[in-house]
Amino acid sequence: MIRNKSLLITGGTGSFGHQMVSDLLENHNPDRIVIYSRDELKQSEMRQLFSDKRLRFFIGDVRDFERLEQALRGIDLVVHAAAMKQVPAAEYNPLECIKTNINGAENIIKASISCGVKKVIALSTDKAANPINLYGATKLASDKLFVSANNMVGQKYPIFSVVRYGNVIGSRGSVVPLFKKFVSDGVSILPVTDNGMTRFWLSLDQGVKFVTDAFSRMQGGEIFVPKIPSVKITDLAEAMSPTGEYKIIGVRPGEKLHEAMVPADDAHLTVEFDEHFVIRPTIEFEARKINFFTDLTGSMGRKVEDGFEYNSLNNPVFLSTPELEASLNISNVVGDPSKMYTLRQKNNVCASLSN
Repeated sequence: MIRNKSLLITGGTGSFGHQMVSDLLENHNPDRIVIYSRDELKQSEMRQLFSDKRLRFFIGDVRDFERLEQALRGIDLVVHAAAMKQVPAAEYNPLECIKTNINGAENIIKASISCGVKKVIALSTDKAANPINLYGATKLASDKLFVSANNMVGQKYPIFSVVRYGNVIGSRGSVVPLFKKFVSDGVSILPVTDNGMTRFWLSLDQGVKFVTDAFSRMQGGEIFVPKIPSVKITDLAEAMSPTGEYKIIGVRPGEKLHEAMVPADDAHLTVEFDEHFVIRPTIEFEARKINFFTDLTGSMGRKVEDGFEYNSLNNPVFLSTPELEASLNISNVVGDPSKMYTLRQKNNVCASLSN
């Protein structure tokens, strides 16, 4: 699906972009990868890290439609990873979050149609399911835009799908680097917002593989959700604290105790496959009739029970303390781009749990 194709990754200088570039160059032999982002310093650092002629860099913002059109010329596949993601920052700067996450999504859709892109995958978040904060609300709106875009193009290209997953081990802004910084600064008792808080858990390597697999599975309009473990944040703090201690500091603005990836209200739309779920569109596409119970790889799914909900609390799989410690040892290399090529050769505890 990806071999000899040209790809563009928005927000490609982030943790996900680094890992995806390493995976694509090593395993998928693309013709060209374009990194589209607005930070010239991060692009310069990434250019030095990956000395590969197939990798190109484009300074630009997803808020800028004309610049996106320039960048998307000759592109076959798009991964839209750019977003304003920090929950408190979005609460305090709502209009900026809307401009990037909603207006930016609209620009990606219009520019992809204008430039004849074949497939677009937008990265979403568990916070888009039954959102209680602005970040989640903007990502829900973004998801709806990408799904409905399939009705705009009819039987033509591009086709648009969404990948939704939860907390990524070691990604910038996530809790693991935060706890590591506290420990390196000499803090022995780590701050936890609530005793009962849970989160979904996956590695960057898993997240990238799920996206690349989705290119082969997608028919347009799906929201893909991986089956992954959950963790208790108190267990994480105990595993990372030098003393095994933590203190409760209270929930931050817009923060949930538990995250959902398939809300109960979407149960009637949800199809379960062996390794993931698919949430079907709420609307019918006038020009295309799609059987979402069989994907393009031939895998067959089944309807979930009425009232089904997939959240980080009712998830049947939680990481035990030894498994959590093992996954944290693996995540030590996730944030270091120079070691990402060797990450997939390691034993991925999270991957084995999700099977």
